[in-house]
Amino acid sequence: MTKRLSFFFMFMAIALLLLPAASQAENTSQTFPIDARVGLNGLEGLIEQQLNFTLASLKALAATEDATSGDWNRMRPPLEKLATGMPAQAAIWFARPDGAYFTVEKGLTDQNLKDRTYFPRLMGGEDIHGELVVSKSTGKKSAIVATPLTKDGRVIGALGMSVSDEALSAIVQDTLRLPGEIVFYALDQRGQTALHRDSKLMFEFPSEMGSPSLASAVKTMLTEPQGAIEYEFRGKKKLVIFKRSVSTGWVFAVGIEK
Repeated sequence: MTKRLSFFFMFMAIALLLLPAASQAENTSQTFPIDARVGLNGLEGLIEQQLNFTLASLKALAATEDATSGDWNRMRPPLEKLATGMPAQAAIWFARPDGAYFTVEKGLTDQNLKDRTYFPRLMGGEDIHGELVVSKSTGKKSAIVATPLTKDGRVIGALGMSVSDEALSAIVQDTLRLPGEIVFYALDQRGQTALHRDSKLMFEFPSEMGSPSLASAVKTMLTEPQGAIEYEFRGKKKLVIFKRSVSTGWVFAVGIEK
């Protein structure tokens, strides 16, 4: 069987298992089946929308005179306004080149970002889009979105947001309302769990959780742009389709327990 045919049959199996049986609802409206790809695209699109909007908002603020002044007292009011439209448990911050940083909630903190792996890249002029950390501000497992502040061609600091991964997962469940038997998650570029219905599995490395078939599946998901794969985890077989996001580099997956 060719690889293409194998993918086709696996995808069809997932699609059929994801489709709810057609039945009359209490309000007499019909329940219609949904293609598995719709769920996957919905998951990817919803998270990308959240992170892309956050980055675009930070970049817009970074271009203002208040931000490029480097004066926290001037940039704090617009950052407070931005915070009102963000998911719960999100920390918005301004960092100086030495790693000292201010948050909307606390002002100048006693913490430092210089030891973060993304910080040199941020100070080198690179946007950060979905880096996983345990936030120093909130203590929450978070995705970092940040953009450099530049003035006269040099980086004078950065604006960023630590977005709670639990809050992102809650947005997925509240918005997409996927049935309880549906598996959904996302892995970052290193194979660390960035998003999961079960919060206890967030930030774990699935490849290190004792299942050879899962470790093999993660390897495939990190190297292929999209596909379908089967593996075993905690005594149950999973069948998922997956797709890598161009903007974040995260791999999104949706599937079922067989």
